[in-house]
Amino acid sequence: MPCRRHMPLIAVALATSLVTASAKQAETDRIEAAAEVLEQILAAKDTGIPKAILDKAAALVVIPSTVKGAFIVGGQRGKGVISGRSGGRWSPPAFITLTGGSFGFQIGGQATDVVLVVMNERGLNNLTQNSFKIGGDASVAAGPVGREATAATDYKLQAEILSYSRSRGLFAGISLAGSTIRADRDANEKVYGVAYNTRQIIVDQKGGSPSDVSPWVRVLQKIS
Repeated sequence: MPCRRHMPLIAVALATSLVTASAKQAETDRIEAAAEVLEQILAAKDTGIPKAILDKAAALVVIPSTVKGAFIVGGQRGKGVISGRSGGRWSPPAFITLTGGSFGFQIGGQATDVVLVVMNERGLNNLTQNSFKIGGDASVAAGPVGREATAATDYKLQAEILSYSRSRGLFAGISLAGSTIRADRDANEKVYGVAYNTRQIIVDQKGGSPSDVSPWVRVLQKIS
């Protein structure tokens, strides 16, 4: 039994441990939510993101339940993950945030899953910056859904990044022009132990593949 003079130190250590675990749990929940969205994308088949597009992806971004609300001025914010693919193998995820706004007469709000399919290395290089504004240096297009990936939409397939949304189970292309994606280094530190930037995790793979990210990695492995 610990002596009484050591009990305050033990209590502080226990409290610190609980706070750390709670903070990390938020990122674990983010991983699981992103994995669930990706699983549902793969199950959607002809009503979701075309398999031909997913098979060609250089990277995938999933931002589950992005909150979009508006009253005259629209805005959107969310937290998600990104993984890159090299040599047919997917990287562990890095954590990112999405913020942005749009003007228009809009009233109401809804929770929307946002998915970005990065089609080439240039798009991947843009997204691995610490801060990247969509529609700035990279070409971004609302992605085709289901069997719409035909000759009529071939021009979209030249875009570096294809953007999608899913609300109430339905997938659609979405415009995110003006939004900004940033590395969430605080979240990276909670999971990987070091405040890595996005490139260090998904290109250099310095953080390894901790067990916390395994739900996401398992679903990614289903994409050829």
